[in-house]
Amino acid sequence: MDKARRSHPLARLFGSFLRLGITSFGGPAMIAYIRRMAVEQKQWLDHESFEDGVALCQTIPGATAMQMAAYTGLKIRGARGAVASYVAFGLPAFLLMLMLSFAYSRTHGLPAVVSAFSGLQAVIVSVVANATLSFGKTSLKNWKSVVIALIAAALFGLMADPVLILLLAALLGVLLNRSGPAANKTSHATRIEHTTFPILLLLFASAAGFVVLFFLRKDLFDLATLMSRIDLMAFGGGFASVPLMFHEVVQVRSWMDAPTFLNGIVLGQFTPGPIVITATFVGFLVCGLPGAVVATIAIFLPSFVIVLGVAPYFDRVRTSPWFTGAIAGVLSSFVGLLLAVTVRFALHVHWDWRHLALGAGALVALLLKLDILWVVLAGTAISVLAF
Repeated sequence: MDKARRSHPLARLFGSFLRLGITSFGGPAMIAYIRRMAVEQKQWLDHESFEDGVALCQTIPGATAMQMAAYTGLKIRGARGAVASYVAFGLPAFLLMLMLSFAYSRTHGLPAVVSAFSGLQAVIVSVVANATLSFGKTSLKNWKSVVIALIAAALFGLMADPVLILLLAALLGVLLNRSGPAANKTSHATRIEHTTFPILLLLFASAAGFVVLFFLRKDLFDLATLMSRIDLMAFGGGFASVPLMFHEVVQVRSWMDAPTFLNGIVLGQFTPGPIVITATFVGFLVCGLPGAVVATIAIFLPSFVIVLGVAPYFDRVRTSPWFTGAIAGVLSSFVGLLLAVTVRFALHVHWDWRHLALGAGALVALLLKLDILWVVLAGTAISVLAF
């Protein structure tokens, strides 16, 4: 069975995920479409293998749908398959975001554009608020997780170091969520080959790239370092990266103001792929085309390496009560982070009755499970006509 799966050409794997990436609106919701393609239509994976991948990608940092693309490719064709599927799935979002960032840099002063983004900032507040509610429903399982979330929200509100907050949350998760080891799962047919050599190769290439940037372009080195750090802390999916990015880019480094960053998130909603593609927008506005490329690679590479490194050993790691407790604490802290960022975003919107009505309508639509793309498109039309 494994041999049959691995007989699929890399070009076919790349093409399949490229087609899927073109229509990958909805972020984590795209996991269902990856499942349909890989399990039901092409039968590359069995159901149990795919579910193990979902559990893995929800546990490690990074954009969940992107991680699942890498995991699927890894199971089918090893490390080369992971690279092919990962790049193909994210490429359409990068190219479209690059074009939108270029257009934004040339046209954001036009009256219609200003009106659209003014209204859409209220929509984005609703998007983040909805994410806070939905993420809280799945992550806050008891009063202990609520306590961790509130502590994290307060610390993020005080602009404490995100790394220290995450470490504190992990420690509290271990202390407050003591439990026995998880039940061992039976192994299934599709095993993942060891990926030591590809990981070492990627780490060497990454280190070389950082050294080159340090000596030739210190601004790009700082950008790459920041985006890599954000990716490594983004437990809970790609949406977790946005509040961290806002904290670092707007509040700590002042590379752009809050309304501009919110506009970048808006543009991200018009593209397929994960919301973390906002990194492309940030990189373009800070350092032009080289910045867009460097920021995009840096925001995706660390979590990709983690997928390669952890996947072969995940069944053993996930049975540790220390590990599950720490992850529970980190996920709870991100509810607090999203809550804090919802408040911060809201403070940068000039609220009047039109913004309030648009924001409330967007939140109701999202709570009713209307696709986020239609919410943003409707918000754009209303903004242009009414603002």
